Amino acid sequence: MSDTISVSAVLPVKRATLYNAWLDSKEHTAFTGAQARVDPKVGGKFSAWDGYITGKTLLLKRGQKIVQSWRTTDFPEGSPDSRLVILFDVTPTGTRIVLEHTDIPDGQGKSYRAGWKDYYFMPMKQYYKSIKKV
Repeated sequence: MSDTISVSAVLPVKRATLYNAWLDSKEHTAFTGAQARVDPKVGGKFSAWDGYITGKTLLLKRGQKIVQSWRTTDFPEGSPDSRLVILFDVTPTGTRIVLEHTDIPDGQGKSYRAGWKDYYFMPMKQYYKSIKKV
Protein backbone atom coordinates (compact mmCIF):
# COMPACT_ATOMS: atom_id res chain seq x y z
CA MET A 1 0.00 0.00 0.00
CA SER A 2 0.94 3.62 -0.39
CA ASP A 3 -0.35 6.91 0.96
CA THR A 4 -2.00 9.74 -0.98
CA ILE A 5 -2.36 13.32 0.23
CA SER A 6 -3.63 16.61 -1.15
CA VAL A 7 -2.70 19.96 0.37
CA SER A 8 -3.28 23.50 -0.81
CA ALA A 9 -2.66 27.11 0.09
CA VAL A 10 -3.42 30.51 -1.37
CA LEU A 11 -0.29 32.61 -1.83
CA PRO A 12 -0.14 36.35 -2.53
CA VAL A 13 1.67 35.99 -5.85
CA LYS A 14 0.78 35.79 -9.54
CA ARG A 15 0.37 32.31 -10.98
CA ALA A 16 3.14 32.71 -13.57
CA THR A 17 5.56 34.00 -10.92
CA LEU A 18 4.90 31.04 -8.63
CA TYR A 19 5.07 28.48 -11.45
CA ASN A 20 8.39 29.91 -12.68
CA ALA A 21 9.80 30.12 -9.13
CA TRP A 22 9.10 26.41 -8.50
CA LEU A 23 11.32 25.59 -11.48
CA ASP A 24 14.10 28.10 -10.72
CA SER A 25 16.98 27.06 -8.43
CA LYS A 26 17.52 30.55 -6.99
CA GLU A 27 13.83 31.32 -6.40
CA HIS A 28 13.02 27.84 -5.03
CA THR A 29 15.91 28.26 -2.60
CA ALA A 30 14.67 31.74 -1.65
CA PHE A 31 11.06 30.79 -0.95
CA THR A 32 11.92 27.70 1.12
CA GLY A 33 15.08 28.93 2.79
CA ALA A 34 16.99 25.76 1.86
CA GLN A 35 19.23 24.92 -1.11
CA ALA A 36 17.44 23.79 -4.29
CA ARG A 37 18.79 22.85 -7.71
CA VAL A 38 16.34 22.58 -10.59
CA ASP A 39 16.88 21.72 -14.25
CA PRO A 40 13.64 23.36 -15.53
CA LYS A 41 12.66 21.01 -18.35
CA VAL A 42 10.82 17.73 -18.84
CA GLY A 43 13.32 15.04 -17.90
CA GLY A 44 15.30 17.52 -15.80
CA LYS A 45 16.41 16.47 -12.33
CA PHE A 46 15.88 18.51 -9.19
CA SER A 47 16.81 18.51 -5.53
CA ALA A 48 15.45 20.60 -2.69
CA TRP A 49 15.97 21.09 1.02
CA ASP A 50 19.72 20.60 0.79
CA GLY A 51 19.35 17.28 -1.04
CA TYR A 52 16.69 15.80 1.27
CA ILE A 53 14.23 15.82 -1.69
CA THR A 54 15.16 14.58 -5.18
CA GLY A 55 13.34 13.71 -8.36
CA LYS A 56 12.70 14.40 -12.00
CA THR A 57 10.22 16.62 -13.85
CA LEU A 58 7.82 14.48 -15.88
CA LEU A 59 5.40 17.04 -17.35
CA LEU A 60 5.13 20.82 -17.67
CA LYS A 61 1.99 22.71 -18.63
CA ARG A 62 3.17 26.30 -18.63
CA GLY A 63 1.76 28.33 -15.76
CA GLN A 64 -0.73 25.63 -14.78
CA LYS A 65 0.76 22.27 -13.88
CA ILE A 66 4.01 20.53 -12.98
CA VAL A 67 4.31 16.75 -12.53
CA GLN A 68 7.39 15.31 -10.86
CA SER A 69 8.73 12.03 -9.56
CA TRP A 70 9.63 12.76 -5.94
CA ARG A 71 11.38 11.10 -3.01
CA THR A 72 13.20 11.94 0.17
CA THR A 73 16.09 10.36 1.98
CA ASP A 74 13.44 8.93 4.39
CA PHE A 75 11.95 6.62 1.73
CA PRO A 76 12.66 2.97 2.53
CA GLU A 77 15.46 1.45 0.47
CA GLY A 78 14.11 0.00 -2.77
CA SER A 79 10.81 1.88 -2.67
CA PRO A 80 9.73 3.57 -5.90
CA ASP A 81 9.51 7.33 -6.29
CA SER A 82 6.25 9.01 -5.36
CA ARG A 83 4.40 11.28 -7.79
CA LEU A 84 3.78 14.97 -7.17
CA VAL A 85 1.27 16.97 -9.21
CA ILE A 86 1.46 20.74 -8.60
CA LEU A 87 -1.50 22.79 -9.82
CA PHE A 88 -1.65 26.59 -9.99
CA ASP A 89 -5.05 28.34 -10.02
CA VAL A 90 -5.72 32.09 -10.11
CA THR A 91 -7.66 33.51 -7.13
CA PRO A 92 -8.74 37.08 -6.32
CA THR A 93 -5.83 37.37 -3.85
CA GLY A 94 -3.10 35.54 -5.76
CA THR A 95 -2.66 31.86 -6.58
CA ARG A 96 -4.01 28.66 -5.07
CA ILE A 97 -1.30 26.02 -5.22
CA VAL A 98 -2.57 22.45 -4.90
CA LEU A 99 -0.19 19.56 -4.29
CA GLU A 100 -1.53 16.11 -5.12
CA HIS A 101 1.06 13.71 -3.76
CA THR A 102 0.57 10.00 -4.49
CA ASP A 103 2.50 6.75 -4.12
CA ILE A 104 4.05 7.86 -0.81
CA PRO A 105 5.49 4.93 1.16
CA ASP A 106 2.84 3.47 3.46
CA GLY A 107 2.59 5.33 6.75
CA GLN A 108 4.54 8.43 5.66
CA GLY A 109 1.67 10.51 4.24
CA LYS A 110 0.83 12.30 7.50
CA SER A 111 4.44 13.41 7.90
CA TYR A 112 4.65 14.76 4.34
CA ARG A 113 1.30 16.57 4.71
CA ALA A 114 2.76 18.42 7.72
CA GLY A 115 6.04 18.94 5.87
CA TRP A 116 4.39 20.61 2.87
CA LYS A 117 2.59 23.01 5.21
CA ASP A 118 5.51 23.74 7.54
CA TYR A 119 8.46 23.71 5.13
CA TYR A 120 6.84 25.00 1.94
CA PHE A 121 3.56 26.85 2.43
CA MET A 122 4.49 28.77 5.61
CA PRO A 123 7.85 30.06 4.31
CA MET A 124 6.35 30.75 0.87
CA LYS A 125 3.59 32.88 2.40
CA GLN A 126 6.16 34.89 4.33
CA TYR A 127 8.47 35.23 1.34
CA TYR A 128 5.78 36.42 -1.08
CA LYS A 129 4.14 38.66 1.50
CA SER A 130 7.49 40.39 2.09
CA ILE A 131 8.18 41.04 -1.59
CA LYS A 132 4.57 41.90 -2.59
CA LYS A 133 4.51 40.12 -5.95
CA VAL A 134 0.72 40.28 -6.61
